[in-house]
Amino acid sequence: MWGLTGGSCEVHYSVSKAAVIGFTKALAKEVGPSNINVNCIAPGVIDTEMNNKLTKEDTEELSEETPLCRIGKAQEVAKLVYFFSSDDASFITGQVIGQNGGILI
Repeated sequence: MWGLTGGSCEVHYSVSKAAVIGFTKALAKEVGPSNINVNCIAPGVIDTEMNNKLTKEDTEELSEETPLCRIGKAQEVAKLVYFFSSDDASFITGQVIGQNGGILI
């Protein structure tokens, strides 16, 4: 999500994620005529190894800040990736989907 909003003390990380978003949009335009879809998922706080360093208190606070009142699961992101790879997403390209429980509304 920092690629969409930028994160304080997360400049390098935010820049790299914003680059992925720009890459997604440009590549979607470039390869669309070849019937290739390109999309981007911008997850919020997901229960992964990257977030293992968060304390229980930090995790609870982030959950409270999220309208769905919880942290996301890796399986939920995987299901969205699966959807994008299916025929059901055949007319979706160049999009950035914020899968973040509403923390960036």
